[in-house]
Amino acid sequence: MIGRREFITLLGGAAAWPIAVRAQQPKPPRIGILWPSPLSSSGHFVDAFRQGLHELGYVEGENMTIEFRSAEGQIERLPDLAAELVHLPVNVIQAATSPTIRAAQQATGTIPIIMGNSQDPVREGFVTSLARPGGNITGQTLFSPDLAAKRLQLLKDLVPTLSRVAVLWKMDDPALTLSLRETMIAAQTLRIEFLSLGVRGPSEFETAFQTATHESVGALIVLEDPFTFQYRTQIARLANSSRLPAMYGLREYADSGGLIAYGPNLAQIYRRSATYVDKILKGAKPADLPVEQPARFELLVNLKTAKALGLDVPASMQQLADEVIE
Repeated sequence: MIGRREFITLLGGAAAWPIAVRAQQPKPPRIGILWPSPLSSSGHFVDAFRQGLHELGYVEGENMTIEFRSAEGQIERLPDLAAELVHLPVNVIQAATSPTIRAAQQATGTIPIIMGNSQDPVREGFVTSLARPGGNITGQTLFSPDLAAKRLQLLKDLVPTLSRVAVLWKMDDPALTLSLRETMIAAQTLRIEFLSLGVRGPSEFETAFQTATHESVGALIVLEDPFTFQYRTQIARLANSSRLPAMYGLREYADSGGLIAYGPNLAQIYRRSATYVDKILKGAKPADLPVEQPARFELLVNLKTAKALGLDVPASMQQLADEVIE
């Protein structure tokens, strides 16, 4: 038997139990997304990443939250945006492209960082090795040793008389110097003269293409990064008006009027990135998760652009292509 006062005290404590239980429940994980480009040009990659999370059972607002920070094409803003995510804090950071990964790396040595796509994470100092990353960074890389050679060979198949090629690239992106070197080596192997067309901003596009015309360049290779991706339509238009057959690294360039593109499907890569987030939230360490390289590459040919340039695309290449844009 208990007295009235003891009963009321016990009842009051029971009423507080649900509140105490709720207070002890862990908060849903925060996933930070650090992005370099305007969503108007690359939002479908973010959508692919979100879709990957959804397929793994993550529902925003229910069992996870997303903190999105975009530099809107102003790469110099990335360090401050990375610091914001670290300060919140977030449980994991999805970092797209090499400049973004570097900003996240400089902001934290403890919060796991997932590379959306890096050019060469070992040479860039993001991981110790692909098999054993060794730190707080893992994810996916676009690097493939023979990719530059394959792109140049495909371009030469389209332009058999090609003897001089130019490469358009963003000069202040250190990661692209690796791709530039691989392309230069490929050109030497195929005995094709090589011309570097480095630019710092869109205002230099016109001058770069004028230089290519003046130097009697026979074709162009555009190195993919957030900058050339953002201005891909303008670049394709200038290449076509300059009568320059051009090779690009991602399907979106061909969709925007580019002649030919050969590379991985980046949307699928970002969708795949969600599996890394899932593993880390379940207790895996980035140091133990191997970095993935692209399993396959896709070839796109824009026949409409080829016709405008007066090029005949070999039937063998059309059959080889994953998609032909007519």
